[in-house]
Amino acid sequence: MSAVKLHQQPPFAAFCTLRRSVLTVAIVTLVSFTYLSLKSLHSPSLLSSTTTTSTVQPSLPEDVDYGDTAEGERKESDDAEEGDVYHLPKVFRLNYEEMLKRFKVYVYSDGDPKTYYQTPRKLTGKYASEGYFFQNLRDSKFVTDDPDQADLFFIPISCHKMRGKGISYENMTIIVRDYVEGLMSKYPYWNRTLGADHFFVTCHDVGVRATEGLPNLIKNSIRVVCSPSYDVGFIPHKDVALPQVLQPFALPAGENDIENRTTLAFWAGHRNSKIRVILAQVWENDTELDISNNRINRATGHLVYQKRFYRTKFCICPGGSQVNSARIADSIHYGCIPVLKEKDVYQLKQILKNITQEEFVRLHNNLHKVQKHFHWNSPAVSHDAFHMIMYELWLRHHVIKY
Repeated sequence: MSAVKLHQQPPFAAFCTLRRSVLTVAIVTLVSFTYLSLKSLHSPSLLSSTTTTSTVQPSLPEDVDYGDTAEGERKESDDAEEGDVYHLPKVFRLNYEEMLKRFKVYVYSDGDPKTYYQTPRKLTGKYASEGYFFQNLRDSKFVTDDPDQADLFFIPISCHKMRGKGISYENMTIIVRDYVEGLMSKYPYWNRTLGADHFFVTCHDVGVRATEGLPNLIKNSIRVVCSPSYDVGFIPHKDVALPQVLQPFALPAGENDIENRTTLAFWAGHRNSKIRVILAQVWENDTELDISNNRINRATGHLVYQKRFYRTKFCICPGGSQVNSARIADSIHYGCIPVLKEKDVYQLKQILKNITQEEFVRLHNNLHKVQKHFHWNSPAVSHDAFHMIMYELWLRHHVIKY
């Protein structure tokens, strides 16, 4: 049993379900954040069902006795508050604290310093998550210079950095293969577990493709990726989804502003998938749903697209040409509950209208509580996206077999 209840589900779609798990997503990017599993949101007919199942054991027991101290009472109060969001808040908190104390990562120093382990020139755009992770790890206390003390080994290949230098996909694949094979032959660490205690990070889909040239890397090591499509070998119990966030956010985070959310649902984007075509055809002329079959033209006004998130209860997150999308993180940031189970697209409005105001308030409040987990910061802040990725890695290192 892990710190939260984890449910089996198909690709990046549903991070959580409307009552049993809080945020619904139709995209696998949030799959790795199963530790949130927001249990108070539940409506199976509305949300996609895509989460991973974890076999990780908590490093400390759930029934820890905090005693009758004021600190114990405070933590019990925290448990009651967090119980709306986490299935096992006490276990989650204990595991997180153990991670901060004990987790160590060794970073290989080999390779061209202008290509590997480098933060992109700007931490902006939809692939910024990769750069933030590299920078935050480098500046963190998780890094150790002693490989014998390491729990995991980081392979610091930045495909985003290579792409920025104009390296072709073909040459990128060769660079990655030669680099990793060099680490395998030079150091003993890979061979101890066949790479099971190694991980790499890439947010660009080209980075996913570039690493496919080394099957052992894909099969054995932990992939932390923004494009965790199942057709490129994403393994939910092993790999970690890196939340794709379009940085910087154009507007501040949505607050507890329920009274301003008068639009039932919103979506605007390209019709680059079957589900999006259906969504636009069925609902674009509906008076209660704000559905646009194209992205909103900037000529219509400043930040019109982002401002609509503030006025909307539910944000439709249909899969596009790629599995990954920054739309999920946008919805969470602006306080708009992300939803859509694709088979229910024809009943979308009725399903949403059947959600009571009381249930919507609960969903929105829980969404507000987890916004911090989807923010990238520099320097990193406790419980932000960087620390939650590290938490996922910490959980996985417990099940590595030597």
